[in-house]
Amino acid sequence: MLTIFRRLMADDQGATLAEYGLLLMLVALVVIGVLATFGSSINSMYSRSANEL
Repeated sequence: MLTIFRRLMADDQGATLAEYGLLLMLVALVVIGVLATFGSSINSMYSRSANEL
């Protein structure tokens, strides 16, 4: 993965709109996955904190 990232950084042609769109989609999928995994536990943590206040 690191070698792929280095190769992309060394490429001097520049990224196209499609490449930026794919990167944005990848980031969005990671965020959605994290929220789906930890969403309920984060929600309960905030609820307990609010109830204690």
